[in-house]
Amino acid sequence: MAIEMSEPVITTEDTSLWQALLGDGAPNWQRDGTNWPNRAASRFIEAGGLRFHVQIMGKGPVALLLHGTGAATHSWRDLAPALAADFTVVAPDLPGHGFTEAPVWPRMSLPGMAGAVASLIGVLDIAPALIVGHSAGAAIGIDLCRSGQVAPSGLVSLNGALLPYRGNLTKVFSPIAKMFAMNPLVPRLFAWRAKNPSIVRRLLAGTGSTIDSAGEAHYATLVRRSGHAAAALTMMANWDLDPIEANLPNLAPRLLLVTGANDRSIPPREAERIARIVPGARLVSMPGLGHLAHEEAPAETAAIIAEFAREIGVLGA
Repeated sequence: MAIEMSEPVITTEDTSLWQALLGDGAPNWQRDGTNWPNRAASRFIEAGGLRFHVQIMGKGPVALLLHGTGAATHSWRDLAPALAADFTVVAPDLPGHGFTEAPVWPRMSLPGMAGAVASLIGVLDIAPALIVGHSAGAAIGIDLCRSGQVAPSGLVSLNGALLPYRGNLTKVFSPIAKMFAMNPLVPRLFAWRAKNPSIVRRLLAGTGSTIDSAGEAHYATLVRRSGHAAAALTMMANWDLDPIEANLPNLAPRLLLVTGANDRSIPPREAERIARIVPGARLVSMPGLGHLAHEEAPAETAAIIAEFAREIGVLGA
């Protein structure tokens, strides 16, 4: 049974504030996408009132790839072609990320993002057999399943951000995050600071991963655009994982949890806890890799995903 989700009420003040936050700093395809990875697979599709950037490649059962906060389709630059040997890979830039338009800020939430992706799935007329989500993308995938908007056979969580932070400072940090996200100067300052290459390298090093120079350059392109930074900050400020945690024991698709043992963003022990909560869940740890393990070791990640797909009957033996 589908779960009905109430639509936020959008006011004129909301719209004006959001325009002030985004400014004219969103990534531009003609300017920033000239050397975008897998560009030949890119297309732009209208869905849910947004213009989505989507990459589609391969043939076979549909694998929907959902990147994490602050990333875009470049995160799949090597993994997507590897998976395309077995799957029809569908990888969108999430709303407000990369080259996909941003909805009004109240919809930059978990149900809002899931609803936007569901609209895209409807326009594409696809039925994902597998969802692969990285970090916050894994939560969006689970919310799509929870709400009955998709019914995949399996869900792969790559260093998934699925559990709420339970620290004593949560009640303090949440309002502060919202305050920063709603200040038009913050994303502009963030983007300006990111013009220093050492800032971007430091951000990536903080994930526990070491990625190639091409990947680093694409992250730099994005974070230097204030519109992208504003969308990522707003998404984090609006995020609520309590419904995800509450519904984990009832998750319908089989769950594969893939963690980088050196992940400094999401403690690997969270995946261990989730594996105990979700019936039939399986956990795979990738030694020496961090939060961006799928970028560090795309071939190994693709092999793990394909093995899981065969195990649950999505791919033939």
